[in-house]
Amino acid sequence: MIKKSRSGLQRLLDATRYSWLGLSAAWRCEQAFRQEVYVVVPLLPVAFWLGGNATQRALLLFSLLLIPIVELLNSAVEAVVDRFGQELHPLCGQAKDMGSAAVLIALIAAGLTWALIAWERFK
Repeated sequence: MIKKSRSGLQRLLDATRYSWLGLSAAWRCEQAFRQEVYVVVPLLPVAFWLGGNATQRALLLFSLLLIPIVELLNSAVEAVVDRFGQELHPLCGQAKDMGSAAVLIALIAAGLTWALIAWERFK
């Protein structure tokens, strides 16, 4: 049976609903995601104050938003790995560790971005 793909407005509505379901699941099930949102959301307006121009503001905002983006991807990898069982396999551990490393790099990148722009502003 060939599944007819939707197009136009219905496809956009479906994609929006799936995205909302994903965000809802991350909020309900992922403590790390919630913790990061608790830090990121209050810093969003600070980015507009700290950034001296549009480029700096964009870098500050993007570096913040990158954190939950990478956390969502990490959580997705973990869910897929866990879906296929609790059997200990080196590749499963490696996939989870790599996802965690990606989150760490996003956090470091955000920290460096904020530190450099703050340094520029307050030197």
